[in-house]
Amino acid sequence: MGPVHHLSRREFIRTGAVAAASGWAIPYIIPSGVLAQDGEPGANGRIGVGAIGVGRQGGALVGALAGMVQARLVAVADVNLPRAQEVGAKYGAETYQDYRRLLERDDIDAVISATVEPWRAITCIHACQAGKDVYAEKPLSWTIREGRLMVEAVRKYDRVLQTGSQQRSQKENRFGCELVRNGRIGKVQRVIANNYPSPWECALPEQPVPDGLDWDFWCGPTEPVPFNADLYIPRGNPGWLSFRTYSGGEMTGWGAHGFDQVQWVLGMDESGPVEVWTEGEPFSPPTYGQPESRDRGNGVCSQPRVFMRYPGDIVMELGNGPGGGAIFIGDKGTLTIDRGKCVSDPPGIAAEPIRDDEIRLAVSDDHIGNWLDCIKSRERPICDVEVGHRSATVCHLGNLARQLGRRLQWDPVAERFVGDEEANQHLDRPRRAKYDLPATI
Repeated sequence: MGPVHHLSRREFIRTGAVAAASGWAIPYIIPSGVLAQDGEPGANGRIGVGAIGVGRQGGALVGALAGMVQARLVAVADVNLPRAQEVGAKYGAETYQDYRRLLERDDIDAVISATVEPWRAITCIHACQAGKDVYAEKPLSWTIREGRLMVEAVRKYDRVLQTGSQQRSQKENRFGCELVRNGRIGKVQRVIANNYPSPWECALPEQPVPDGLDWDFWCGPTEPVPFNADLYIPRGNPGWLSFRTYSGGEMTGWGAHGFDQVQWVLGMDESGPVEVWTEGEPFSPPTYGQPESRDRGNGVCSQPRVFMRYPGDIVMELGNGPGGGAIFIGDKGTLTIDRGKCVSDPPGIAAEPIRDDEIRLAVSDDHIGNWLDCIKSRERPICDVEVGHRSATVCHLGNLARQLGRRLQWDPVAERFVGDEEANQHLDRPRRAKYDLPATI
């Protein structure tokens, strides 16, 4: 082995950019001094933040951050350069089209990643390697495998990653979870979640690419297809969130919220279900050849019904549960948790406070604020990367059950299907070589 070339942080990111053509692997040993070690914030004690992807959700997060005295927005990056420039001008931030240029900056301590789902893991792993803490939108991952790699990157580089499952920072949701954890509804027997639809196929006609949008870069790991405005936006007619190539549909869109609450209530933040199956007609997703609403696709792709079994023989069925939570049925009562909502039957269950000597969960009343506090303290945030990964995994399991159409045994420790190698081939997806995950985390 030859001498080690010690890279500055700027050289490190530039090397990654050059290596992109061969799979984004970075064939160097990263010296410890390049990466952030102590989590100290930037100038004047304010945390310097960069934003990657500033569309619908990313723009909202930037707006929320702008009102916080403990942080300052330094730069934004978006494949749509005019959009980045507009947001940058609004908040006095530098703008980039390539997020890797943003990661070069020494005055950025942390980043927000609100990209299209195929880009989420790549941007977050690169951010960790560059010594940045991360706020990552939900669903945390595009595939189960890359979710685990994100956990490995966060732990290896000692980063703070907050998943954007904001309901963890709502007092009503936390209270509902504490009620179940403390046995108020007795032994949980059944969970009714929402019947989230899976995604379908896209064959929308070609339209001119808007000036300033790098469409190939937007497609990223996926094979390029013609630009269409109703593919480019997340929720339109129907928007990329409904198409299998780019997303898990509402199974990962809203399901990342609802299943996260199930995981929290059942104490499964480091585990998950052990079996998943479907009942009903085989999955038969449509192909959208022209723009139209999500209604038809959502209706078709809500079948067959999905069931999951958790340890302790707790069965979760996808049915008429609320979009942001679930109905928990115990032998002493029922509790419904939704976004900012906790209702019990009988009503007295939810009227009784949690005593000091009972199970109490960590408190966060501001999701971004909790992330910023943890950047300074170096504690794990309320929705740590492992939590986000496990909740996203439940979403992916639901989609794979519909897609494969058979009963699947899941090992949440090994994170593999038991005795089904064909199913294990779906733990990840193929990527274009120049946009592949780093060869070494």
